[in-house]
Amino acid sequence: MSETLWAQVARDLTAGITSGRFPVGSLLPTELELCEHYGTSRHTMRTAIRQLQDRGLISRNKKAGTRVEASVPTSGYRQPLASLEDLIQFGATHVREVRETGDVTVDAALAADLGCAPGTAWFRISSIRRDGRPGGAPVGWTDVYLDPAYADLGEVARASPDVLISTLVEQHHHRSCAEIRQDVEAIALPAVRAGVLKAEAGTPALRILRHYLDGAGKIIEMSSTLHPAGRFTVSQRMRRA
Repeated sequence: MSETLWAQVARDLTAGITSGRFPVGSLLPTELELCEHYGTSRHTMRTAIRQLQDRGLISRNKKAGTRVEASVPTSGYRQPLASLEDLIQFGATHVREVRETGDVTVDAALAADLGCAPGTAWFRISSIRRDGRPGGAPVGWTDVYLDPAYADLGEVARASPDVLISTLVEQHHHRSCAEIRQDVEAIALPAVRAGVLKAEAGTPALRILRHYLDGAGKIIEMSSTLHPAGRFTVSQRMRRA
């Protein structure tokens, strides 16, 4: 299979960073300048740039530009999840592989984790995320909980692996996400998920709980994601006001 154009561009830019042509701390040329240089569309260039960002080589800021952060790719995945748009980008670059779907009634322990009432009925979509590297271990395992009325999205999620489930809810059931509440905690990786994640049970992991809310503050979706240590980094930048 021939190499895609965006992959060729990403490879050349990576070589420029690792060779020092684009030193750490410097800014890459603008997106438009890169498009002209490589003779590509903006969509192709954005896909190539996203690959460098996924590898921890660069960071992007609308006002400051694209900055070189490292000369060697990181082993895990680094993504600045500061907005819904960042989360959508994560969904587009880390393809979902649905493993299980079905109706569930949450017990007290799970209800406490999710922040809902025990005995609540939900429709669950369970999946792993992969970063596209051949032979690479899964980035994480996610259990998504939806209103049982949205059970049709189980098959839709299988057919649209690069689209966030919250986006599918909006497209198929016309409920838009206005806010995401996110909690991140360190836990020991449960044995029940260790095998599929290709990690050792009891080793450090991140658990990320997200509540997707509509404009009225009502829950559209809840998700619980497990990331084994070294697979995922939440990166944020803060400035003094």
